[in-house]
Amino acid sequence: MKPTLQDGSRVCIVGGGPAGSFAALHLLQIAQAQGLSLEVLIFEPRNFKERGPAGCNRCAGVLSSRLLAGLTKLDVSLPPEVIQAYIRAYEAHLDGEVYPIETPTPGSEIVSVYRGGGPRLGHSAGEASFDDFLLKQAGVRGAKHIPARVGRVGWSGGPVVHTARQTFSADLLVLATGVNSRSPLDARFGYRSPKTSVMAQDEVQRPSDWPNDVVRTYFRHPRGLVFGALIPKGEYLNISLLGDGLTTDAVPDFLEAQGLTPSLAPLQGSLCGCTPRIAVQPAQRIFGDRWVAVGDAAVTRLYKDGIGSAFVTASAAMETAVRHGIGADDFRRFYAPVCRRIARDNLYGKWLVRLWSRALTTPRALRAWKRILREEARGSQPHRTQIRILWGMFTGDEPYQALVRLALSPRSLGGLARAFLEERHG
Repeated sequence: MKPTLQDGSRVCIVGGGPAGSFAALHLLQIAQAQGLSLEVLIFEPRNFKERGPAGCNRCAGVLSSRLLAGLTKLDVSLPPEVIQAYIRAYEAHLDGEVYPIETPTPGSEIVSVYRGGGPRLGHSAGEASFDDFLLKQAGVRGAKHIPARVGRVGWSGGPVVHTARQTFSADLLVLATGVNSRSPLDARFGYRSPKTSVMAQDEVQRPSDWPNDVVRTYFRHPRGLVFGALIPKGEYLNISLLGDGLTTDAVPDFLEAQGLTPSLAPLQGSLCGCTPRIAVQPAQRIFGDRWVAVGDAAVTRLYKDGIGSAFVTASAAMETAVRHGIGADDFRRFYAPVCRRIARDNLYGKWLVRLWSRALTTPRALRAWKRILREEARGSQPHRTQIRILWGMFTGDEPYQALVRLALSPRSLGGLARAFLEERHG
């Protein structure tokens, strides 16, 4: 008999970060529309209001405009205290020059938030946590938060969740643990965690003359850096570094290499610091009969807008569970294609990152590209093609495939060719 959710079915969600909370919110919204009453349990041992890494899901905490639009569909509005900054622009810092990268869509916005209670050594009483807010919203809609760590998920006619003190049989198990926690699934599930890379993060005090609506980005230095960002969050700056071989020394090395130490380090120095893992490839075997993985535990957008990917995967998985069924064939037909699209789009993202890295190390290409950026920023080019590409790469506001198509469009290639000729002839 095909497994489906019935009135009174119990859904156990392991992990109470955004992926878990989104799963609960989507599930309860769709179930209500179908006239279905469910018992939804979210297992999350952490207190997201706690300062430092202990209460934090360790990411840069920038929410794309696509995600903000999605929240409105769930009737979720971020309270002012959760929003640390409204970001109107990025600034690309290259060779002592600054290139403004403003949103190509007037009226759209992105915001920065704290995933936990703010920096471990911060001065204030504590920052409002985005993750805590979402978990409480799930509670308001009907989910029950179980503040316990799941040690193991076994199988006995269906998924069975084991904590230190209790055991819960589940009609549906949702894995939303991310990649910085160990998966509790028994080997019989066949689940294999995503391949990961390491990033480096920290917080410092934001200087009084540092704008609270601009993210500053840096490249190339120190060795192995792909992308470094200084993200305003109220009275602090989040330092977020992506690259190869990053260690706990990466943040001070980055500040020194970019000439930022004099303006930032003397204020107070490091206020937190962590080296979280990020998923760079999808997990393997992400669903089966009566269970499914969502968010980073399944597949996420490469480098940017991981929270947005958590929203998309949670929505697709819960839509499948309520409207189609909770069998492996149901998830294969209706959920797997969504995950494959994200994974396929990441291939375009990898190509863009390689192209970007090559341009940064090719002097003539870099000069031509800078010339176009200056012209677009002055408004002398009616179509801000390169600015739109960079905005999309930095924020996750557009699929990578759309950005690649834009980069290979006649307008983009023609502009680059013209800039090359102008550079050659001085």
